[in-house]
Amino acid sequence: MKNLALILFLLNTSAFGQDTAKVISTGMVDINSPFTYKMVDPNQDLRKVNILIEERKAGNLPPKSLIVGASLIAIADYQRSNIDSKFAYLMRHPTANNEIGKEVSEAVIHSFQFSLAGAVNNWLAVYAEMLYNPEQSFGSGTITSLERNQVQLSKGFVVVGNLNKFPIYGAIGKMDAPFGQTGSVNPFSNSTMWHAFGGLGYGAQVGFKKWNIHATFMAVQGGAQFRAMNTSVGDSTNVPSQLNNYTADLNYTLKLGASVRLMIGGSYLHGSAYCQDFPITHFQPCHDNNPAYTYYGKLVINNRITLKGGFAKTMEVWPGTYNPNSPLNEFAASKVSSLDAGVKYEFNLKGKVRYAISGEFSNFKAGPNGAPWERQNQIIAGFSGMLNNSSKLFIELFKTNGYAPLNFISGSDPFDPFPPGVTHSDRDAFSHGIVLGAQITL
Repeated sequence: MKNLALILFLLNTSAFGQDTAKVISTGMVDINSPFTYKMVDPNQDLRKVNILIEERKAGNLPPKSLIVGASLIAIADYQRSNIDSKFAYLMRHPTANNEIGKEVSEAVIHSFQFSLAGAVNNWLAVYAEMLYNPEQSFGSGTITSLERNQVQLSKGFVVVGNLNKFPIYGAIGKMDAPFGQTGSVNPFSNSTMWHAFGGLGYGAQVGFKKWNIHATFMAVQGGAQFRAMNTSVGDSTNVPSQLNNYTADLNYTLKLGASVRLMIGGSYLHGSAYCQDFPITHFQPCHDNNPAYTYYGKLVINNRITLKGGFAKTMEVWPGTYNPNSPLNEFAASKVSSLDAGVKYEFNLKGKVRYAISGEFSNFKAGPNGAPWERQNQIIAGFSGMLNNSSKLFIELFKTNGYAPLNFISGSDPFDPFPPGVTHSDRDAFSHGIVLGAQITL
Protein backbone atom coordinates (compact mmCIF):
# COMPACT_ATOMS: atom_id res chain seq x y z
CA MET A 1 0.00 0.00 0.00
CA LYS A 2 2.82 2.43 0.84
CA ASN A 3 4.43 1.87 -2.56
CA LEU A 4 1.09 2.34 -4.33
CA ALA A 5 0.43 5.58 -2.45
CA LEU A 6 3.90 6.89 -3.41
CA ILE A 7 3.29 6.04 -7.10
CA LEU A 8 -0.09 7.80 -7.08
CA PHE A 9 1.48 10.88 -5.43
CA LEU A 10 4.22 11.07 -8.08
CA LEU A 11 1.72 10.66 -10.91
CA ASN A 12 -0.46 13.36 -9.41
CA THR A 13 2.54 15.71 -9.14
CA SER A 14 3.48 15.04 -12.76
CA ALA A 15 -0.06 15.57 -13.98
CA PHE A 16 -0.23 19.00 -12.38
CA GLY A 17 3.34 19.98 -13.34
CA GLN A 18 2.29 22.08 -16.32
CA ASP A 19 -0.30 24.03 -14.33
CA THR A 20 2.26 24.69 -11.58
CA ALA A 21 4.73 25.96 -14.17
CA LYS A 22 2.07 28.29 -15.56
CA VAL A 23 1.44 29.75 -12.12
CA ILE A 24 5.16 30.40 -11.54
CA SER A 25 5.59 31.99 -14.96
CA THR A 26 2.97 34.67 -14.22
CA GLY A 27 5.50 36.41 -12.01
CA MET A 28 9.26 36.99 -12.31
CA VAL A 29 11.99 36.28 -9.80
CA ASP A 30 15.29 37.65 -11.03
CA ILE A 31 18.89 38.35 -10.10
CA ASN A 32 19.99 41.82 -11.22
CA SER A 33 23.46 42.39 -9.79
CA PRO A 34 23.92 46.03 -10.91
CA PHE A 35 20.53 46.92 -9.41
CA THR A 36 21.33 45.12 -6.14
CA TYR A 37 24.74 46.81 -5.93
CA LYS A 38 23.14 50.26 -6.11
CA MET A 39 20.68 49.36 -3.36
CA VAL A 40 23.10 47.72 -0.90
CA ASP A 41 26.18 49.87 -1.53
CA PRO A 42 26.99 51.10 2.01
CA ASN A 43 29.04 54.24 1.43
CA GLN A 44 28.48 56.05 -1.87
CA ASP A 45 24.90 56.86 -2.94
CA LEU A 46 22.83 56.48 0.25
CA ARG A 47 19.45 57.83 -0.88
CA LYS A 48 18.00 54.33 -1.34
CA VAL A 49 14.37 55.42 -1.68
CA ASN A 50 15.41 57.72 -4.50
CA ILE A 51 17.46 54.99 -6.17
CA LEU A 52 14.53 52.57 -6.06
CA ILE A 53 12.08 55.00 -7.61
CA GLU A 54 14.62 56.00 -10.30
CA GLU A 55 15.28 52.35 -11.12
CA ARG A 56 11.52 51.82 -11.43
CA LYS A 57 11.35 54.81 -13.78
CA ALA A 58 14.06 53.22 -15.94
CA GLY A 59 12.16 49.91 -16.07
CA ASN A 60 14.63 47.89 -14.01
CA LEU A 61 11.96 46.75 -11.53
CA PRO A 62 8.83 45.98 -13.60
CA PRO A 63 5.43 45.15 -12.10
CA LYS A 64 4.96 41.66 -10.60
CA SER A 65 8.69 41.16 -10.25
CA LEU A 66 11.02 40.27 -7.39
CA ILE A 67 14.79 40.86 -7.40
CA VAL A 68 16.83 38.81 -4.95
CA GLY A 69 20.37 39.91 -4.15
CA ALA A 70 23.28 39.43 -1.80
CA SER A 71 26.57 41.21 -1.16
CA LEU A 72 29.60 40.31 0.96
CA ILE A 73 32.56 42.52 1.88
CA ALA A 74 35.77 40.83 3.03
CA ILE A 75 38.81 42.86 4.11
CA ALA A 76 42.36 42.54 5.35
CA ASP A 77 43.84 45.59 7.06
CA TYR A 78 46.74 46.87 9.11
CA GLN A 79 46.88 50.07 11.16
CA ARG A 80 49.25 51.67 13.62
CA SER A 81 48.63 54.37 16.24
CA ASN A 82 51.09 56.56 18.12
CA ILE A 83 49.14 55.94 21.37
CA ASP A 84 48.12 52.58 22.77
CA SER A 85 44.58 51.47 21.89
CA LYS A 86 43.50 54.77 20.38
CA PHE A 87 42.51 54.04 16.79
CA ALA A 88 40.18 56.59 15.20
CA TYR A 89 39.53 54.76 11.90
CA LEU A 90 35.78 54.19 12.02
CA MET A 91 35.30 51.29 9.60
CA ARG A 92 35.77 49.01 12.56
CA HIS A 93 34.16 49.75 15.91
CA PRO A 94 37.04 51.00 18.11
CA THR A 95 36.79 49.56 21.62
CA ALA A 96 39.30 48.42 24.23
CA ASN A 97 38.10 44.87 23.57
CA ASN A 98 39.23 44.64 19.95
CA GLU A 99 41.92 47.30 19.44
CA ILE A 100 44.80 46.72 21.82
CA GLY A 101 48.31 48.15 21.66
CA LYS A 102 49.75 50.37 18.95
CA GLU A 103 49.28 47.93 16.04
CA VAL A 104 46.16 46.13 14.83
CA SER A 105 45.76 43.76 11.88
CA GLU A 106 42.98 41.47 10.75
CA ALA A 107 41.47 39.46 7.89
CA VAL A 108 37.70 39.23 8.37
CA ILE A 109 34.23 39.39 6.90
CA HIS A 110 33.32 43.04 7.30
CA SER A 111 29.66 42.69 6.41
CA PHE A 112 27.06 40.64 4.55
CA GLN A 113 23.77 41.88 3.10
CA PHE A 114 20.75 40.05 1.71
CA SER A 115 18.11 42.07 -0.10
CA LEU A 116 14.67 41.75 -1.68
CA ALA A 117 13.12 44.32 -4.01
CA GLY A 118 9.65 43.77 -5.41
CA ALA A 119 6.99 45.61 -7.39
CA VAL A 120 3.26 44.94 -7.21
CA ASN A 121 2.27 47.27 -10.03
CA ASN A 122 3.44 50.54 -11.63
CA TRP A 123 2.86 52.47 -8.39
CA LEU A 124 3.69 50.19 -5.48
CA ALA A 125 7.09 48.67 -4.58
CA VAL A 126 8.88 47.31 -1.53
CA TYR A 127 12.49 46.92 -0.43
CA ALA A 128 14.04 45.05 2.50
CA GLU A 129 17.68 44.49 3.45
CA MET A 130 19.17 42.23 6.11
CA LEU A 131 22.62 43.13 7.46
CA TYR A 132 25.32 41.20 9.32
CA ASN A 133 28.15 43.53 10.38
CA PRO A 134 30.22 42.42 13.40
CA GLU A 135 32.94 44.97 12.58
CA GLN A 136 30.66 47.95 13.16
CA SER A 137 28.06 46.53 15.51
CA PHE A 138 27.39 48.36 18.77
CA GLY A 139 27.04 45.06 20.63
CA SER A 140 29.38 44.43 23.54
CA GLY A 141 32.53 42.33 23.45
CA THR A 142 34.89 41.48 20.61
CA ILE A 143 34.04 40.77 16.96
CA THR A 144 33.56 37.10 17.92
CA SER A 145 31.01 37.83 20.67
CA LEU A 146 27.42 36.75 20.10
CA GLU A 147 26.04 40.26 20.72
CA ARG A 148 28.11 41.63 17.84
CA ASN A 149 27.20 38.79 15.47
CA GLN A 150 23.52 39.49 14.96
CA VAL A 151 21.52 39.79 11.74
CA GLN A 152 19.16 42.76 11.58
CA LEU A 153 16.77 44.45 9.18
CA SER A 154 18.92 47.45 8.35
CA LYS A 155 16.45 48.96 5.86
CA GLY A 156 12.90 48.17 4.86
CA PHE A 157 10.30 50.41 3.24
CA VAL A 158 7.25 50.56 0.99
CA VAL A 159 7.36 53.13 -1.82
CA VAL A 160 4.31 54.58 -3.58
CA GLY A 161 4.97 56.53 -6.76
CA ASN A 162 5.61 56.51 -10.49
CA LEU A 163 7.92 59.27 -11.74
CA ASN A 164 6.94 58.53 -15.34
CA LYS A 165 3.42 59.74 -14.56
CA PHE A 166 3.58 61.92 -11.45
CA PRO A 167 6.46 63.83 -9.76
CA ILE A 168 5.41 63.13 -6.15
CA TYR A 169 6.27 59.90 -4.30
CA GLY A 170 6.05 58.62 -0.74
CA ALA A 171 7.68 55.98 1.46
CA ILE A 172 7.08 54.47 4.90
CA GLY A 173 9.49 52.26 6.85
CA LYS A 174 13.08 52.19 8.04
CA MET A 175 15.31 54.24 5.78
CA ASP A 176 18.22 56.68 5.54
CA ALA A 177 17.29 60.24 6.44
CA PRO A 178 17.39 62.71 3.53
CA PHE A 179 19.91 64.98 5.22
CA GLY A 180 22.84 66.31 3.26
CA GLN A 181 25.31 64.42 1.13
CA THR A 182 26.67 61.77 3.47
CA GLY A 183 27.92 59.47 0.72
CA SER A 184 31.60 59.13 -0.16
CA VAL A 185 33.85 58.82 -3.22
CA ASN A 186 35.84 56.09 -1.44
CA PRO A 187 35.58 52.49 -2.65
CA PHE A 188 35.06 51.21 0.92
CA SER A 189 35.30 53.70 3.79
CA ASN A 190 32.41 55.89 4.87
CA SER A 191 33.18 59.57 5.31
CA THR A 192 33.32 61.08 8.78
CA MET A 193 30.36 63.20 7.63
CA TRP A 194 28.28 60.00 7.47
CA HIS A 195 29.42 58.86 10.90
CA ALA A 196 28.53 62.28 12.33
CA PHE A 197 25.28 63.15 10.52
CA GLY A 198 24.15 60.15 8.45
CA GLY A 199 20.69 59.47 9.91
CA LEU A 200 18.70 56.23 9.87
CA GLY A 201 15.30 55.67 11.43
CA TYR A 202 11.65 54.71 11.15
CA GLY A 203 9.54 57.31 9.45
CA ALA A 204 7.40 58.53 6.57
CA GLN A 205 8.91 60.32 3.60
CA VAL A 206 7.38 62.36 0.79
CA GLY A 207 9.32 63.70 -2.18
CA PHE A 208 8.95 65.84 -5.29
CA LYS A 209 11.23 65.33 -8.28
CA LYS A 210 10.85 67.28 -11.52
CA TRP A 211 12.49 70.11 -13.48
CA ASN A 212 15.87 69.07 -11.97
CA ILE A 213 14.47 69.90 -8.52
CA HIS A 214 14.38 67.27 -5.79
CA ALA A 215 12.63 68.19 -2.54
CA THR A 216 12.21 65.69 0.30
CA PHE A 217 10.58 65.76 3.72
CA MET A 218 10.74 62.93 6.24
CA ALA A 219 8.92 62.68 9.56
CA VAL A 220 11.06 60.51 11.87
CA GLN A 221 10.22 58.49 14.97
CA GLY A 222 11.73 60.39 17.91
CA GLY A 223 13.91 59.15 20.75
CA ALA A 224 17.59 58.28 20.87
CA GLN A 225 17.64 54.78 19.43
CA PHE A 226 18.29 55.65 15.78
CA ARG A 227 21.58 56.58 14.15
CA ALA A 228 22.50 60.30 14.17
CA MET A 229 19.05 61.54 15.23
CA ASN A 230 17.68 62.26 18.71
CA THR A 231 14.66 64.15 20.01
CA SER A 232 13.19 64.10 23.50
CA VAL A 233 10.10 61.92 23.84
CA GLY A 234 7.80 62.40 26.83
CA ASP A 235 9.59 62.75 30.15
CA SER A 236 13.18 62.57 28.84
CA THR A 237 12.91 58.99 27.65
CA ASN A 238 14.76 57.38 24.77
CA VAL A 239 11.79 55.20 23.78
CA PRO A 240 10.86 56.04 20.15
CA SER A 241 7.14 56.52 20.86
CA GLN A 242 6.37 59.77 19.01
CA LEU A 243 6.78 60.94 15.42
CA ASN A 244 8.39 64.19 16.58
CA ASN A 245 11.62 64.47 14.62
CA TYR A 246 11.94 65.51 10.99
CA THR A 247 14.38 66.44 8.26
CA ALA A 248 13.92 68.39 5.02
CA ASP A 249 16.17 68.53 1.97
CA LEU A 250 16.18 70.52 -1.26
CA ASN A 251 18.62 70.21 -4.15
CA TYR A 252 18.85 71.36 -7.74
CA THR A 253 20.82 69.87 -10.64
CA LEU A 254 22.15 72.30 -13.21
CA LYS A 255 23.21 70.91 -16.60
CA LEU A 256 26.25 72.80 -17.90
CA GLY A 257 26.36 71.44 -21.43
CA ALA A 258 25.95 67.87 -22.59
CA SER A 259 28.49 66.29 -20.24
CA VAL A 260 28.67 68.42 -17.10
CA ARG A 261 26.22 68.33 -14.18
CA LEU A 262 26.32 70.45 -11.03
CA MET A 263 24.09 69.55 -8.09
CA ILE A 264 23.75 71.89 -5.10
CA GLY A 265 21.56 71.50 -2.05
CA GLY A 266 20.84 72.09 1.59
CA SER A 267 19.07 70.29 4.45
CA TYR A 268 17.68 70.86 7.93
CA LEU A 269 17.41 68.29 10.77
CA HIS A 270 15.15 69.06 13.73
CA GLY A 271 16.95 66.79 16.22
CA SER A 272 20.59 65.73 15.77
CA ALA A 273 22.47 63.25 17.96
CA TYR A 274 24.34 65.98 19.88
CA CYS A 275 22.09 66.98 22.74
CA GLN A 276 23.05 65.02 25.90
CA ASP A 277 24.25 66.67 29.10
CA PHE A 278 27.54 65.78 30.81
CA PRO A 279 28.62 63.00 31.04
CA ILE A 280 27.76 62.01 27.50
CA THR A 281 26.44 58.50 26.91
CA HIS A 282 25.51 57.63 23.36
CA PHE A 283 21.85 56.68 22.64
CA GLN A 284 20.67 58.21 25.92
CA PRO A 285 17.75 60.73 26.10
CA CYS A 286 18.07 64.50 25.93
CA HIS A 287 16.18 67.32 27.61
CA ASP A 288 16.13 69.48 24.47
CA ASN A 289 16.76 68.77 20.82
CA ASN A 290 19.73 70.24 18.93
CA PRO A 291 18.91 71.06 15.27
CA ALA A 292 21.49 70.83 12.49
CA TYR A 293 21.86 72.17 8.96
CA THR A 294 24.02 71.29 5.98
CA TYR A 295 24.84 72.54 2.49
CA TYR A 296 26.54 70.47 -0.19
CA GLY A 297 27.42 70.15 -3.86
CA LYS A 298 28.59 67.67 -6.48
CA LEU A 299 30.10 68.27 -9.91
CA VAL A 300 30.25 65.42 -12.47
CA ILE A 301 32.23 65.84 -15.70
CA ASN A 302 31.94 63.36 -18.60
CA ASN A 303 30.81 60.67 -16.13
CA ARG A 304 34.52 60.34 -15.28
CA ILE A 305 35.40 63.07 -12.82
CA THR A 306 33.40 63.64 -9.65
CA LEU A 307 34.07 66.46 -7.20
CA LYS A 308 31.92 66.64 -4.09
CA GLY A 309 31.85 68.51 -0.82
CA GLY A 310 29.65 69.46 2.08
CA PHE A 311 29.50 71.04 5.50
CA ALA A 312 27.15 70.26 8.39
CA LYS A 313 26.82 71.86 11.82
CA THR A 314 24.53 71.86 14.83
CA MET A 315 22.66 75.06 15.62
CA GLU A 316 23.28 74.83 19.37
CA VAL A 317 26.23 73.70 21.48
CA TRP A 318 26.40 70.09 22.62
CA PRO A 319 25.87 70.63 26.39
CA GLY A 320 27.88 67.59 27.46
CA THR A 321 31.04 68.84 25.76
CA TYR A 322 31.55 71.06 28.81
CA ASN A 323 33.24 69.11 31.62
CA PRO A 324 32.72 70.99 34.92
CA ASN A 325 35.68 69.24 36.53
CA SER A 326 39.17 70.77 36.68
CA PRO A 327 41.35 70.97 34.63
CA LEU A 328 38.98 70.25 31.70
CA ASN A 329 36.52 72.95 32.76
CA GLU A 330 38.60 75.51 30.86
CA PHE A 331 37.02 74.25 27.60
CA ALA A 332 33.58 75.66 26.83
CA ALA A 333 30.73 73.64 25.35
CA SER A 334 30.94 73.56 21.57
CA LYS A 335 28.79 73.09 18.50
CA VAL A 336 29.44 69.95 16.43
CA SER A 337 30.41 70.20 12.77
CA SER A 338 31.71 68.05 9.94
CA LEU A 339 33.41 68.92 6.65
CA ASP A 340 33.77 66.58 3.68
CA ALA A 341 35.61 67.06 0.37
CA GLY A 342 36.40 64.37 -2.19
CA VAL A 343 37.40 63.74 -5.79
CA LYS A 344 37.16 60.62 -7.96
CA TYR A 345 38.44 59.85 -11.45
CA GLU A 346 37.11 56.82 -13.36
CA PHE A 347 38.67 55.33 -16.47
CA ASN A 348 38.41 52.34 -18.81
CA LEU A 349 34.64 52.87 -18.66
CA LYS A 350 33.90 50.57 -21.61
CA GLY A 351 36.31 47.81 -20.60
CA LYS A 352 35.59 44.65 -18.68
CA VAL A 353 36.95 46.28 -15.54
CA ARG A 354 36.13 49.92 -14.69
CA TYR A 355 38.83 51.57 -12.59
CA ALA A 356 38.60 54.49 -10.18
CA ILE A 357 41.12 56.58 -8.22
CA SER A 358 39.77 58.66 -5.34
CA GLY A 359 40.81 60.90 -2.47
CA GLU A 360 38.79 62.32 0.39
CA PHE A 361 39.16 64.46 3.51
CA SER A 362 36.48 64.53 6.19
CA ASN A 363 36.40 65.57 9.83
CA PHE A 364 34.40 65.66 13.04
CA LYS A 365 34.80 68.73 15.25
CA ALA A 366 33.25 68.70 18.74
CA GLY A 367 35.35 71.02 20.93
CA PRO A 368 37.15 74.36 20.99
CA ASN A 369 40.76 74.73 19.91
CA GLY A 370 43.08 72.80 22.18
CA ALA A 371 40.41 70.59 23.78
CA PRO A 372 41.26 66.85 23.85
CA TRP A 373 37.97 66.23 21.97
CA GLU A 374 38.52 69.11 19.55
CA ARG A 375 38.50 67.06 16.35
CA GLN A 376 38.93 63.77 14.56
CA ASN A 377 40.10 64.01 10.94
CA GLN A 378 40.23 61.29 8.29
CA ILE A 379 42.10 61.20 4.96
CA ILE A 380 41.47 58.35 2.48
CA ALA A 381 43.22 57.55 -0.81
CA GLY A 382 41.61 54.71 -2.75
CA PHE A 383 41.89 52.62 -5.92
CA SER A 384 39.28 50.14 -7.14
CA GLY A 385 38.33 47.94 -10.06
CA MET A 386 34.63 47.35 -10.79
CA LEU A 387 33.50 44.16 -12.57
CA ASN A 388 30.07 43.76 -14.19
CA ASN A 389 28.90 47.02 -12.57
CA SER A 390 28.33 45.07 -9.37
CA SER A 391 31.53 43.72 -7.77
CA LYS A 392 34.80 45.43 -6.97
CA LEU A 393 38.27 44.89 -5.62
CA PHE A 394 39.78 47.81 -3.74
CA ILE A 395 42.71 49.13 -1.78
CA GLU A 396 42.74 52.17 0.52
CA LEU A 397 45.38 54.06 2.44
CA PHE A 398 44.05 55.96 5.43
CA LYS A 399 45.27 58.41 8.05
CA THR A 400 43.46 59.84 11.08
CA ASN A 401 44.31 62.78 13.34
CA GLY A 402 42.66 63.05 16.73
CA TYR A 403 40.68 60.52 18.75
CA ALA A 404 37.20 61.61 19.88
CA PRO A 405 34.76 58.72 20.46
CA LEU A 406 31.21 59.85 21.23
CA ASN A 407 30.73 57.93 24.47
CA PHE A 408 32.18 60.03 27.34
CA ILE A 409 33.89 62.22 24.75
CA SER A 410 34.57 64.94 27.35
CA GLY A 411 35.27 62.65 30.30
CA SER A 412 33.76 60.76 33.27
CA ASP A 413 33.46 57.24 31.92
CA PRO A 414 32.29 55.36 35.05
CA PHE A 415 33.98 52.18 33.79
CA ASP A 416 37.44 53.76 33.55
CA PRO A 417 39.74 54.08 36.62
CA PHE A 418 40.12 57.83 36.06
CA PRO A 419 38.85 60.84 38.00
CA PRO A 420 36.10 63.02 36.42
CA GLY A 421 38.67 65.53 35.15
CA VAL A 422 40.23 63.03 32.73
CA THR A 423 39.00 62.08 29.26
CA HIS A 424 40.03 59.29 26.92
CA SER A 425 39.76 61.69 23.93
CA ASP A 426 43.13 62.85 22.60
CA ARG A 427 43.66 65.47 19.88
CA ASP A 428 47.31 64.42 19.54
CA ALA A 429 46.54 60.78 18.72
CA PHE A 430 47.04 59.78 15.09
CA SER A 431 47.01 56.53 13.16
CA HIS A 432 47.57 55.32 9.64
CA GLY A 433 47.03 52.08 7.79
CA ILE A 434 46.00 50.14 4.72
CA VAL A 435 42.96 48.06 3.86
CA LEU A 436 42.52 45.62 0.97
CA GLY A 437 39.23 43.97 0.19
CA ALA A 438 36.50 42.84 -2.13
CA GLN A 439 32.79 43.53 -2.35
CA ILE A 440 31.07 40.76 -4.32
CA THR A 441 27.45 41.39 -5.22
CA LEU A 442 25.07 38.89 -6.81
